[in-house]
Amino acid sequence: MSFERQSGVFLHVSSLPSPDGIGTLGGPAREFVDFLVDGEQSLWQTCPIGPTDPGQGNSPYSAYSARAGNPLFIELDPLVEAGWLEDPERPTFDDREVEFERIRPFKQRALRDAFAGFQDGADEDERAAFESFRSENAEWLDDYALFRALSDHFEADTWMDWPDDIKFRDPDALEHYREELAEDVRFREFCQWCFDRQWADLLAYAHDRGIDLVGDMPIYVGTNSVDVWANPEIFKLDDEREPIYVSGVPPDDFSDTGQLWGTPVYDWEALADRDYDWWVTRFAGLLDRFDVFRIDHFKGFESYYQVPAEEDTAMNGEWVSGPGRDFFEAVRDQLGELPIVVEDLGVITDATRQLRDAFEFPGMRVAGMADWCDAEQTHHPASYDEPSVAYTSTHDTSTTVGWVDDLSQKQRECLHFAVDYEGGAINWDVIETVWETPAVITFAQFQDFHGLGDEHRFNLPGTAEGNWRWRMRESELEPAVADRLADVTRDADRA
Repeated sequence: MSFERQSGVFLHVSSLPSPDGIGTLGGPAREFVDFLVDGEQSLWQTCPIGPTDPGQGNSPYSAYSARAGNPLFIELDPLVEAGWLEDPERPTFDDREVEFERIRPFKQRALRDAFAGFQDGADEDERAAFESFRSENAEWLDDYALFRALSDHFEADTWMDWPDDIKFRDPDALEHYREELAEDVRFREFCQWCFDRQWADLLAYAHDRGIDLVGDMPIYVGTNSVDVWANPEIFKLDDEREPIYVSGVPPDDFSDTGQLWGTPVYDWEALADRDYDWWVTRFAGLLDRFDVFRIDHFKGFESYYQVPAEEDTAMNGEWVSGPGRDFFEAVRDQLGELPIVVEDLGVITDATRQLRDAFEFPGMRVAGMADWCDAEQTHHPASYDEPSVAYTSTHDTSTTVGWVDDLSQKQRECLHFAVDYEGGAINWDVIETVWETPAVITFAQFQDFHGLGDEHRFNLPGTAEGNWRWRMRESELEPAVADRLADVTRDADRA
């Protein structure tokens, strides 16, 4: 699929300012859309928006579900306006950091109160809308809601610690727990309905103002997810439903032992026999909520690295062929043209490039990964080609000021030459340089517009604590910043 020359901002929903201590889909999100409009942007990119697992550090890349929305993003004010919830007394939250440990119980109590209010006071139209949502989304919602209710009921670390009858999805056990936990199951469905309504309103608001939403799709799903519990046959699991192999990448210049991600890998032969039905519905769900989405770790569709689950490092894994063109052709045949960009960072083979180019998926370029003394290096802005998506920095890297501060003296001198630095704000020189490249799409993290350093980075890969917490302050939606961004965007012919 071809894209128009355009630009946007990366900011995860959780980073929006809100009295709830975490970004929400109502007023805060609309105010950010207005900022994008003032800055003459056309794209807003987020991380995955699924319900995060505290046991996985609240990473949006290891959610309980590949299809559900994160209830923490639900704005409470519409529930108050509907008459289902009394205006809750909010604690004072940190305005720079998402305090998941405090926010989760506060939001959970408020949503349960709203559910009770809905059950007592919803009118016929509201009840009909809820039932319609339940019916239309039963394919994934039934299992998700039961999974979350069971997780609370058993208080186990993962579903693999549940009693065998429900762990192995015995039909009688499924029926028993659906009945026993019916109230909690319905509450989980209610939360997804509220999320879906608010997301639809946000999407409509953005579209009315010329803003498209860009999502993100991790190739793998978390072990402790409804996707693995409800679909064990599409993963490489043993008879006890434990992973036989887990995902990762081999040792490289950055790690002597490689990276062990720990998520189960797919049984692509089983998926091919089903015409990739699980993946087709996953893509369709993303396209319902986003105009474009990025595939994380795109290489895994060409070949993937699997490590025996009993290993402590990724050193003893092996490369296995992925589904390749067959997969994307099957998905395209069922869904039509795919508005996809791909993460093709790291060591990428010719076979991966051929797969990417066969479907005209733009790949990523990141200024923060450039060798500034080599204009032909992939991430140097001088080498960006049109079918690419260029970033000043990403959620997984330092901010622009962060990576500039970390450069050697020689690299810094080459950077200054490349961006025509004259002593001003280096972050804006990098933004302007990236915006002026041939890359069809460009993005900057919101932090980069304010020249924020690495104490404001969103995620540090390879670390388990302290990530995904950064928040912007409402005062940072400055008209002067939007005006400067608009000037840069017009000058680069991206408005």
